[in-house]
Amino acid sequence: MGELAALELLLAGEHQQAHFPGLTRGLVAVLLYWDGKLCVANSLRSLIQSRHGKTFTLELSGELVALTTRFTDELMSQGLTKRILTLVSEISVTREFERLQKERGLGNEKHRKEVSDLIKECRQALADSLFSWTCQSPLTKDDTLALIGHLETVTAEADGSLDSVNLALVMALLYCLDISFLEQGTEDREDLLQALPLLTERQYVSAVHSRLMESQPWKLPGLQAVCRLAWALALRALSQLPQGSALVEYTEADEALADQALLGDVFLFMKEGMLGCEGFTQEEFYIRRLHSLITDFLALMPMKVKQLRNRADEDARLVHMSQQMGSEPPSSLRKDLDHLMILTGEFYNKDPFSLELGLEFWCPTESLQHTSLQGSYLGMALQRPPHKQVVLSKFVRQMGDLLPSTLYIPYLRMLKGLANGPQCAHYCFSLLKTNGAPHGDNIQGVAGSPVSWEHFFHSLMLYHENLRRDLPNPDAAQYRHPPLRGITQRELDGLTSFLQLLTTIITWSENARLALCEHPQWTPVVVMLGLLQCSVPPVLKAELLHCLAAFGKSPEIAASLWQSLEYTQILQTVRAPGQRQGAGIEVELNEIESSCEEYPLTRAFCQLISTLVESSLPVNLGAGLRAPGFQPYLTFLRDAVFLPFPTRAYRRPAEKWEVADAVLEVFHKLLRDYEPQPADFVQEMVELQGEQVPAHKPPGHAIMFHLLNDSPTLALCLSLLEEGARQLDTYAPFPGKKQLESAVLHCLCLLDLALQKEVVFMDLLRESQASLLVSPLEQLLQGVSPQSRRADHIVNIARYLYHSSSNPEAAFQSAKILRRIARYPNIQIRLVGDFTHDQAVSDKLMAGFVECLDNEEAEEGVEKGDDSDPQKKVARIRHETQIHILNLLITSLELKTPNLALYLLGYEVKKPVSSTNLQDPGVLGRPRSCLHAILSLLQRGSERRSGPVLTHQAPHLAELCYQVIYQLCACSDTSGPTMRYLRTSQDFLFSHLQHLPFVQSSNQIAALSQMSWLMKTAAIELRVTSLNRQRSHTQRLVSLLLDDQPHTQHTADGEPGMDEDTRSVSGFLHFDTVSKVRRKLLSVLDAIDFSQDVPELLQLDFFERTQIEQVISNCEHVNEQGHTVCNVKLLHRVLVAEVNALQGMAAIGQRPLLMEEVNSILQQVVERNRVRRSLSAKRHTLQSWRSLVETLLTACPADLIPADDRQLIIRDLLLDLHDKVLSEDAAGELMPIVAGAVFTLTAHLSQSVLSEQQQGAGLEGGAGSSGFASIANSALHLILRKLLDFILCTGGGFQRLRAHLYGSLLYYLQIAQKPEEPDTLQSAGKSMWERLTAPEDGFSKLQRENLAIIESYGTALMEVVCRDACDGHEIGRMLALAVLDRILSIDRQSQWLVYVCNSGYLRVLVESLKQDDAALQSLLTPQPPLLKPLYIYESKMALLTRVAKTGQGAVELLRCGLVSQLMECQVFDMVPDSDAHRVMRDPSAFIPSPMDRYRQILLPTLRLFQVILTSTTTHHQQGAAQVLQWLIVHADTIQSLLSSMYNMGALQELSLLTGIISKTALPGVLEMGGEVNSAAPLEFQGHINRFQRLCLSMVSHLAGSPRDWLLRQAVNSAPGDPAERRELMEVALQQVCANVMEYCQTLLLQSSTQAQFSICLFSTSSNEPVGRDGARTVSYSRHPSLGVVLYLLKSSTADFFHFHQSHRQSLSKLQTLDQLPPEELKELCQGLVSGPGGVEKISSVQRSLLAKRRLVQLINNRAKLLALCSYVIETCLFVLWRHLEYYLLYCIPTDPKDSLLPGVGAYRSLADDSFGGLQGGVGRGLGLSRISQQDLDRLQSDMAAGFGEGLQKSLLEVEGLYSQVRSRYTFIQALVRRIRGLLRQPKS
Repeated sequence: MGELAALELLLAGEHQQAHFPGLTRGLVAVLLYWDGKLCVANSLRSLIQSRHGKTFTLELSGELVALTTRFTDELMSQGLTKRILTLVSEISVTREFERLQKERGLGNEKHRKEVSDLIKECRQALADSLFSWTCQSPLTKDDTLALIGHLETVTAEADGSLDSVNLALVMALLYCLDISFLEQGTEDREDLLQALPLLTERQYVSAVHSRLMESQPWKLPGLQAVCRLAWALALRALSQLPQGSALVEYTEADEALADQALLGDVFLFMKEGMLGCEGFTQEEFYIRRLHSLITDFLALMPMKVKQLRNRADEDARLVHMSQQMGSEPPSSLRKDLDHLMILTGEFYNKDPFSLELGLEFWCPTESLQHTSLQGSYLGMALQRPPHKQVVLSKFVRQMGDLLPSTLYIPYLRMLKGLANGPQCAHYCFSLLKTNGAPHGDNIQGVAGSPVSWEHFFHSLMLYHENLRRDLPNPDAAQYRHPPLRGITQRELDGLTSFLQLLTTIITWSENARLALCEHPQWTPVVVMLGLLQCSVPPVLKAELLHCLAAFGKSPEIAASLWQSLEYTQILQTVRAPGQRQGAGIEVELNEIESSCEEYPLTRAFCQLISTLVESSLPVNLGAGLRAPGFQPYLTFLRDAVFLPFPTRAYRRPAEKWEVADAVLEVFHKLLRDYEPQPADFVQEMVELQGEQVPAHKPPGHAIMFHLLNDSPTLALCLSLLEEGARQLDTYAPFPGKKQLESAVLHCLCLLDLALQKEVVFMDLLRESQASLLVSPLEQLLQGVSPQSRRADHIVNIARYLYHSSSNPEAAFQSAKILRRIARYPNIQIRLVGDFTHDQAVSDKLMAGFVECLDNEEAEEGVEKGDDSDPQKKVARIRHETQIHILNLLITSLELKTPNLALYLLGYEVKKPVSSTNLQDPGVLGRPRSCLHAILSLLQRGSERRSGPVLTHQAPHLAELCYQVIYQLCACSDTSGPTMRYLRTSQDFLFSHLQHLPFVQSSNQIAALSQMSWLMKTAAIELRVTSLNRQRSHTQRLVSLLLDDQPHTQHTADGEPGMDEDTRSVSGFLHFDTVSKVRRKLLSVLDAIDFSQDVPELLQLDFFERTQIEQVISNCEHVNEQGHTVCNVKLLHRVLVAEVNALQGMAAIGQRPLLMEEVNSILQQVVERNRVRRSLSAKRHTLQSWRSLVETLLTACPADLIPADDRQLIIRDLLLDLHDKVLSEDAAGELMPIVAGAVFTLTAHLSQSVLSEQQQGAGLEGGAGSSGFASIANSALHLILRKLLDFILCTGGGFQRLRAHLYGSLLYYLQIAQKPEEPDTLQSAGKSMWERLTAPEDGFSKLQRENLAIIESYGTALMEVVCRDACDGHEIGRMLALAVLDRILSIDRQSQWLVYVCNSGYLRVLVESLKQDDAALQSLLTPQPPLLKPLYIYESKMALLTRVAKTGQGAVELLRCGLVSQLMECQVFDMVPDSDAHRVMRDPSAFIPSPMDRYRQILLPTLRLFQVILTSTTTHHQQGAAQVLQWLIVHADTIQSLLSSMYNMGALQELSLLTGIISKTALPGVLEMGGEVNSAAPLEFQGHINRFQRLCLSMVSHLAGSPRDWLLRQAVNSAPGDPAERRELMEVALQQVCANVMEYCQTLLLQSSTQAQFSICLFSTSSNEPVGRDGARTVSYSRHPSLGVVLYLLKSSTADFFHFHQSHRQSLSKLQTLDQLPPEELKELCQGLVSGPGGVEKISSVQRSLLAKRRLVQLINNRAKLLALCSYVIETCLFVLWRHLEYYLLYCIPTDPKDSLLPGVGAYRSLADDSFGGLQGGVGRGLGLSRISQQDLDRLQSDMAAGFGEGLQKSLLEVEGLYSQVRSRYTFIQALVRRIRGLLRQPKS
């Protein structure tokens, strides 16, 4: 090997080092070197095996076979055979090891084992290549000679057998010399004949013949003999062919060759040299060739066989004579026939491929005797069996006739071999039966042949008779040395052979078993049990026990066998009184077997018990003589066999492990079949010979108890596990290795079963309160091991994973145990410590887990029952090991850190987990962890078009792998490192998402789960990359999931994404340039099948259906995945127990029918479980799909998906979702998730359309002509129709689900809602005509069409919505109320309103207000229970307010008694004390304070009243009277509210209250009130007086400085944005002013239309309320003075100009929004973005949109203020004018000294007048006479000074700026003129 090649190997070693933990790169290179060689050799073998030939076919295509045949022929012509032979002789393990040892090229034991295995496999593969060649086609002359030449030099192993390589070469030669295939008569026989050099080449025959005839001996004479025999048989066969006549000179020599072969002990060598090789039974074609060799010898050379028999007979006579004379037999005796028989027996005794080749020796004799019967044998018409078969069967029969004693044992051994197999056993049984029958021509005449049942059993009985007489007295001292005069060694061998034959026959044939057992004369079971009691050697007893075990396979026999066993006391279970000495098997074990150091009897006894336990376990065993049960047997097995086994001496080392294996197998079976029952924990007593003794528990219970205590049994099991791991770690073969592995496996199974059953066991134990003490096994496993002085039991169990390649089952059990232990969080932390404590152990354990996961041989989908094929079984076990390991990881990841999963997946366990830096294996010394293994499992095939291989080959495994990765990404600690690693090193998500959806017809559930975990992970990735601003990553994933343009994927293996021609065709067919493809998200949705086939109801004849359903629901449990499923095994047990409990003949007769019905019930339940799992998987997948969609739309940067695309995507998603969910057979369980998704999608659609319009409005000034938005109106209508269909199809149930749909509907209807436009104050300039003829804008068009669609659904939809609004779940009700509100607002025809009123739903809503009263009152406690009632109340009020906005609705509400319902509500009187609850404030401010809550209840009511008062035109007085009554009922509250005005809330209350009071003050209301409440008119008037007084006193509050003070207060005290608060306060204050002034105006107008009869509300004092210094001056009058009104007028005018100015500025800012400096934009946004630094985070587009929204807000706010200001100015002027006109024109002054109190008259007049109590001018004169002339003069001068030129000019300017675009043009002008006139009058 050159230096470069060596360097490459080293580099490859370094690259692969991570896969070989613990090895350096050089050692890895050594492995790779040999592995490379092995691969070449294996390839050669595979190529040669695929050739066309005579023996086998791989069923490949003809072209491929022709190709490989041609290629291998070329190789052969270049001297392949000689090269193979050279290599086989050159390569040898010892030589290679010497060379490697010298260069330090060998590492630890595992490495040595692997290298030696590779070298051996290399040689084997080369030899197999040659063997395969000769199987298919013969070698040339030279090659054949070379092969013979090689075989001459071959030597044997130490035990005399060939090694497997040489065996392959021998078999190659035998196939070269084989022509038996010509008998088969296949269709290509002629071609094969032509290719056979034996027939066609004379030189070939002569060369081989002369070579084999050479006299010089080979190194192995036996091998030479075999080759000669084969050649002799080939020549004999040739001589019988027509072509053979040309080769007579050679064919004559066949006899001589056969003789030479026999002299070379050919049969002995075949038995020892060839059968002795362990590789022999592993190759079917070896077996077939040897079979043909043996049968050909018997069939083709009958004379030779006869000769052998004669020779044997003679020898037998000689032996007999020498025995009689007492001399030694002669040494020249040949034993060829013995060897032939023994070879036949040995050869057919093993049948690993179940070929039953021995059948050729049995001729179906029946058919020949009864020729008249037209029957068939083995499915074919009766015909003569082939000649060969006849000859062979004759051989078997004749050899048994007159059998000489020397051949007796070999013949029995031959029969034993030939009886191996179900049919063979049957034939052998018949033979022995017929032999015994006395025939007429039978020469012996006495009792038939010695080889017959009759003879055998007769002899057994005689032995029994004789030996029983010699039974010693058990108390006699000489018992220990029993007299063995009964049986000689030869008799012993004969008996042993017979028992073995018997065992074989009854093992295979059940008929034979029953026939023999029930035979009345022979009674084999009784005789054998009798012999067991006699003193015969342990070996014979062992054979007897084996034989009994074979009988015990039939349950019928087993039950009686138990009783007989107990009766004969083979194991002494009852001690007779006064018996000093034990007896039975226990004594034999302790005294005879121990001293002999051999234990055949004990092993056989264990096997018998094991078989019997499996068939039946009688409960009442030994009843009457002892406490019944199995306990004594268990005690013996445990205390006498298992516990002392390590300390006993063994002559044969392997036997130690055989004993352990046999006894552990019994324990395993007992524990496996044990189910803890409550009765096991109650100590029952049984009566025995008059006294009570405790009864025995079931054996499983005892084993369980020993395993759950720190008992010797558990300690021994654990030390056995440690010993096993230690032995396996040496990688060296040792005697008993197989048994040790089996014993270890039983130990692991015991621990696993104990862990599985301990929970139920301990629960039952606790409930029973028995005095047993047990500890959980998982805690016992943490104990300290006495051998290593460390707590390493669990580590020892985990070490078996490291040997999974050689011991898959132990690894499987180990993984299962670890998974069970991993459930306990407290153990996890200790485990991590134990696993990582020693670095070397830690690496090994990690390597073990990884190796199990990496295993290539694992296969999913192999049925559990199908274990006939060992390869499949191993594949299944390996797969289940992987599943257990993944489940272990999943369970552990849910527990707190540090846990096992983190260690196994390669995360930091000793440092914080998030600091892990994951790397590829080998980088920075990272070992290969389970994460790498999982990823490599998933990545296989992900670069190809077909997608990851695992998803198809092992769907369940793939599902768990995806789940582990999801858990790692979802857990906050591991998420960072994992996602970084997956993104950078693996590009994991992209490469897997591109293969979605995974479609699998066979395992739909697993495919759905895989997709679901993958999508959940993708959602996390999108969120994380968006947060971290990794745009390119997000962009890739988004476009992968959402694009509908085909990608030409750049694939790794060079295939283009679409083939060129298909692409051009598709381009040609579609008119657009690129054909659309289905969006990835939609195709995933397609893969979820919404329909679910539900199994039909059970049809039962015997069982009661309701009871069965009850039983099924009792058997249900929640499995690991969280699905509720029925435990089928448990159900089966319950039902079978029920069937078994039936009594009577009828029940027995119907049992098959009952069992059939049980079966159908179980099938139904299995189907139900599948349906549940399927639905659950669909739900899970749909949920993941939804979260992925929501993440895409919500978390990803908005600019990644352009608005128009976004709307189309949402449209597609919505329509597809609806189509799926509205299909006939959609499962109802999936609807809630769909509804949730629809809600989110509609919300995003609405948002997207609105934001698009906001951005577009600036560009084209409103909706363009092209349509409403990027999404067409037709699509919107379609979405609306589907949404309404969905609402209707949910029917009566599903109210929570409809809540989502109502939300969606609200969002949808929001799209057609016109956005807020800035009030430029210009619109009023348009004439009415212009407005009417303006074209319909997009919003109203869409709204009109929406309404048409909604109305097309008629009353069905109305019914559903109204019903939900009145009743049901709170959120559903709120949303239904909101939907009603929304539809009523757009319903111009009032169809919905009419329905709501007529169907009585409105009355129900109104009447429910009184019921809400108690709940609302509870809300005003400091700690409210729930705020639900408040929200529902608000929703109801909002709807009622909407209804009241139409006159018809308002009247209907009054008719329903709305106001009277509200009068009865006491909640309005419960005003909370505002200061008391300051303490109770919710720090998050989410729960409002009690005062705020009170306002949330009061304000909607006040608004509702205001709306009713505004919209009732015809029935106004009735409405006003009712509202006034409400005010009076709650008068105290109202007064307290009117007198408080200290913050925003109070101002809102005031503004509404004053508005209502001003609207109720109408003429005629009082008369109405009188009718209603005639009983207390005075009280009524008193209340109204108080309201008036309070309202008037407010004027002085509102004018001037108290107001500035109020504004300042509000801004300082309130949280939130001060600017906005200030605006709201200003509006509220102006509203209060306007309302109060309107009230004044209404009162003035109501009293009289002419000034001279008018009442006066303000006194003549003209003081302005505030002094210049800011100190308040108190008016001397009880009435507010006119000066206040004048002051209000002035301040309002000033405000008006201030507001107008800011309105203009904001307008200009809005028009030049693009040019505004960024600082100003930021300032504008500040109010709308919460949180510090919020403005910084949003994008510039968002920022300008927010700024625009804020400016529109400001402009509209100012426009409102301007309207209010102008109204206040107008009303102030009117009030001023009315008062001045009265005072200056009509008032008659009086002398002030008359009056006690100035101004009281004015007040009186007010009081009188307001009650309509005017009686002419007298009363007024009386009242007004108190104003002095001096007052009037002062008033006129003050007013003239106050109402100066400047003010007048300003007022006219106000009119110019504002009022002219309104309707009241020149109103101000006229009033100013009049007032000026009044003030200029000459003083009277």
